[in-house]
Amino acid sequence: MVVSSQSVLDDSLSETGNPINNFKVGIPVIDLSRATQKALLFQACKEYGFFKVINHGIPTKLIEKLEQEAMRFFNLSQTEKEKAGHGHPFGYGSKRIGPNGDVGWIEYLLFSASQQYVSGRFTASLPVSFRKLLDAYIKEVKTLACNILERMAEGLELESKDVQSKMLQNEKNDSFFRINHYPTCPNLLKAQCGQNMIGFGEHTDPQIISVLRSNNTSGLQISGKDGNWISVPSDSNSFFINVGDTLQVLTNGRFKSVKHRVLADGRDSRLSMIYFAGPPLTEKIAPICSLMDDGEESLYKEFTWSEYKMSVFKSKLADNRLQIFEKTTTAALQ
Repeated sequence: MVVSSQSVLDDSLSETGNPINNFKVGIPVIDLSRATQKALLFQACKEYGFFKVINHGIPTKLIEKLEQEAMRFFNLSQTEKEKAGHGHPFGYGSKRIGPNGDVGWIEYLLFSASQQYVSGRFTASLPVSFRKLLDAYIKEVKTLACNILERMAEGLELESKDVQSKMLQNEKNDSFFRINHYPTCPNLLKAQCGQNMIGFGEHTDPQIISVLRSNNTSGLQISGKDGNWISVPSDSNSFFINVGDTLQVLTNGRFKSVKHRVLADGRDSRLSMIYFAGPPLTEKIAPICSLMDDGEESLYKEFTWSEYKMSVFKSKLADNRLQIFEKTTTAALQ
């Protein structure tokens, strides 16, 4: 259990317009067993920057066993959990999200996942069974991410379908894997109507895409085009895909990086596992040349992934991190 100071609780408990009862819309669903959904995939990335995938091919038993190991870890005493590092950036962390004052009702494990296995000195403190499951899962989810990126390339009618996925195949890719645990929050049961505990504040993901799987506890919300928060129904049998900032730049704004957040629950804990697909640090990020129409200008200044990461680390969670790299006004992306 995460034990937060009252100041952290006060910072995380906020008026959110009672989003638990907010409206729901149909989240786009992509069936990966069908090869004829590139138009739907394109539309989902353009309109939402977010979609659900079914028939993904990742073994259910692997997912369930990894979730069990993760919960076994989070149920340890605080002293035992802190043996897995202090989240700077890898290892175990709680409450604080990043170095710039953002907080949430959360604890997590963060791993480097650039290879087909987790790495970091702190991993030696984890049970061998946990590490083996992590390695097996990351291999599967990386394959899934590449599959999705190649389908996106087909939807964009790119000349080469691996123009994006090859960044992940590069042995120097800068990908991460994160397991988030949002414990039950008793304070919510005593909170005023319209207040909710922020588990993870609103933000966009800086990477290319994020591949998320969670248990059956809801809490994830995405921001619609009108700014309203859309509650995403939980589905432990599926994966959810976020378009990240990098993919928005690679597509010159055709695909939208989705703003999202997680709310804590008063009765049930939420566990989510996210693979963040990142390019190599030296990769130059700019719109894909073969995608650009005649006369179309880039909306962004070229930058390396390393430069963007440094910029992200200096920002607050809710900041528009792409803004300083834009050549034109944000209105051009609407």
